[in-house]
Amino acid sequence: MSEKKYKVGYTTGVYDMFHIGHLNILKKAKERCDYLIVGVSTDEVVESYKHRAPIIPFEERIAIVRELRCVDQAVPQVSMDKMEAWKQYHFDALFHGSDWKGSDMYNNMIEQFSKVGVDVVFLPHTEGVSSTLLSEVLYTLKEESEDE
Repeated sequence: MSEKKYKVGYTTGVYDMFHIGHLNILKKAKERCDYLIVGVSTDEVVESYKHRAPIIPFEERIAIVRELRCVDQAVPQVSMDKMEAWKQYHFDALFHGSDWKGSDMYNNMIEQFSKVGVDVVFLPHTEGVSSTLLSEVLYTLKEESEDE
């Protein structure tokens, strides 16, 4: 059985310190849809849940994502509420890394999106690479150098 092909797909991320895991998710998402919209989290959105700004400023992060061949449109993600994005972009598939599969947040999203005919599709997570881990190391180094 072949994988379902969607008309419009949507995925989101911070894309701080862009790495191969980000590229893998975006390429796999594009393989599954005709038109891929990527929401790039604004600095304010990231600060609201990570309690610190990304290493790379929003304008640079969205510029990087916009230049990728597999991305048809990059847009600011101004809310963690994916239903708000759906109301604006009317995608028929929401793509996310498999590391979130089974989480309460995504179980609720699957339920919400099923009511409007949107599939939530989990794509394989690339093991061993994480912007969060990289930024933690950089913040620690920065704090240590400021203490000296």
